[in-house]
Amino acid sequence: MTRETEKRTALVLGAGGMVGAAWETGVLRGLLDAGLDVTGADLVVGSSAGAVVGARLGALGPDALYERELDDEDAEPAARLGVPVLLRYAVAVLRSRTPEEYGRRLGRLALGARTAAGAARRETVVRRLGPATEWPARPLLVTAVDAATGELVAYGADAGVPLADAVTASCAVPGLQPPATVGGRRLIDGGVHSTANAHLAAGYERVVAPDGRGSKVIPSPDRQGADLAAAGARVEVITPDAASRAAFGRNALDPAHRAAAARAGRARAARHAEAVAAVWNG
Repeated sequence: MTRETEKRTALVLGAGGMVGAAWETGVLRGLLDAGLDVTGADLVVGSSAGAVVGARLGALGPDALYERELDDEDAEPAARLGVPVLLRYAVAVLRSRTPEEYGRRLGRLALGARTAAGAARRETVVRRLGPATEWPARPLLVTAVDAATGELVAYGADAGVPLADAVTASCAVPGLQPPATVGGRRLIDGGVHSTANAHLAAGYERVVAPDGRGSKVIPSPDRQGADLAAAGARVEVITPDAASRAAFGRNALDPAHRAAAARAGRARAARHAEAVAAVWNG
């Protein structure tokens, strides 16, 4: 990669649980149907579910990864956040003014929760990553949040952190999975800071982000995309439509909806293909 091309294109993959990961994978496959392979971006940013997708893309590619989302044999047991935990999330949103404050509140929740052992959780992530055992050749940033400070952390291949450790941290849903320990820091889900963390693509000329919503404290991909566009980037944010949301079901952590979400993402991509082409090839 040369200096002239290293900051041209960025692909931002965000949070959404196993169902969101399937939908994003479907979007990437749908863009490929239109002759647009955005997975060769000069930078991939992965947060939570997007970290899994970004890591697996390096080993499988969008076509094979899509087929895996349609395979029921690749499923994991469903998980669910209980009502008391969801109420703590809601209170944290209402009482927080910044993503960092929100991160600290959910960090306290995560550190005090009774969850499975950290080693067992890492093994689950390793199984999910499959052949993606090493950092991909292209630049990949995997995000997480420091449970104590609420600070966003981004790991790349040069951080000296195993890929599985970075992704485990990025997917550590507060109150459901244990915080991951990386370099002495306790880390939680990267989607706590932002569903996409698209601001990490600042300086890139062309950005595509298939992702969802934010809240009053967590910046949405649309908001972050608008900021990037105001700085001169060409940006296309692909958000779930009504058909996609229906395919998701009520629990983003239920793998039973993966196949439907992947198909919905593939269909959704067709409606954005022209706009993505204008951004990616313009």
